[in-house]
Amino acid sequence: MAERFARLTLGHVTREFPNKLDHVLASAADVAGPAELHPVFYGSFDWHSCVHGWWQLLRLASLHPTLGAASEIRAQAGRTLVPDKVAGELAYLARPESAGFERPYGWGWLLALHAAAQQQSEQVWAANLQPLAQAFAARFTSYLPRLTYPVRVGTHYNTSFALVLALDWARGNDTALVELIEQRARHWFLTDRDCQAWEPSGDDFLSSALCEALLMSRVLPPEEFVVWFDRFLPA
Repeated sequence: MAERFARLTLGHVTREFPNKLDHVLASAADVAGPAELHPVFYGSFDWHSCVHGWWQLLRLASLHPTLGAASEIRAQAGRTLVPDKVAGELAYLARPESAGFERPYGWGWLLALHAAAQQQSEQVWAANLQPLAQAFAARFTSYLPRLTYPVRVGTHYNTSFALVLALDWARGNDTALVELIEQRARHWFLTDRDCQAWEPSGDDFLSSALCEALLMSRVLPPEEFVVWFDRFLPA
């Protein structure tokens, strides 16, 4: 099964088309194709899917080092996760029009990818991705204090899901971000009671209720989480 997943994902992380861009144009000069805009993450139909495609590949190579596709994963990573291409991704983020790009789903997945790269024997990939991870961590740090209400939908905009990914990364990389995520999670969710959990809707691929519970299970001590969860989903 791991081999099948790896082959499927290797087949699309470098496939440029079809592609659904999340791209704000300030002028006609901003019209460009996926690979020009995103030198690393131009495949897999959209940017965040390419990011978590790479996350899956690195996880598989780490969990199953003798996998038949492992050498191909490492070779493709060696061609793709390189400084000049990462610099292209950073340049895209630096555009004023890209301030909200992939917020927060793609942000969380990029941090998860960097965490997976840190688990590889080839530490050069983690080093190459580090500036991009730090850029998205900075975006979380700026955004979370300004977010009055969490986003509770079961789609890409869900706050809890992105923070689960970000918290996992931050615990090994950014103690200030850990403290911020824990503080905001308590602020938004600690007093939640009797969640109706009317889901899924026809647009959901996440459970908003269970993503919130998962985040709180990472934030609260076990004995406090049990009490919170009983009140949050009593039925």
